[in-house]
Amino acid sequence: MTDPHRRVARREFISRVAARSGWPIKTVTSVYEEIFGELMDAVAQGETVVLTGFGRFYHQAHKGHKVHFGQSAVDDYSVLKFSASPIVNRQLEGHPSLTDEAIVEDEPA
Repeated sequence: MTDPHRRVARREFISRVAARSGWPIKTVTSVYEEIFGELMDAVAQGETVVLTGFGRFYHQAHKGHKVHFGQSAVDDYSVLKFSASPIVNRQLEGHPSLTDEAIVEDEPA
């Protein structure tokens, strides 16, 4: 049984994808960098990236606020948010894997 709190680092994640796909690690690394580079660029420009059957990534702005202790304050800041699709949430709950056909028919997140 695996530790539910174990973290998978970038290098291990890329190695797993390479093993699953049969692609060279160098190719997977390049694709990984380009996908996440494009994702960050799109969200930074105010776009919402919807990966049907997986979820959506979007930008959320937060107002600054005073810190309750001391005289300091937190400036306005932004965060990258992710909202998983219902299919992903069902899979995480332990339901059987769904087919690609079900993913295509799912509404965007």
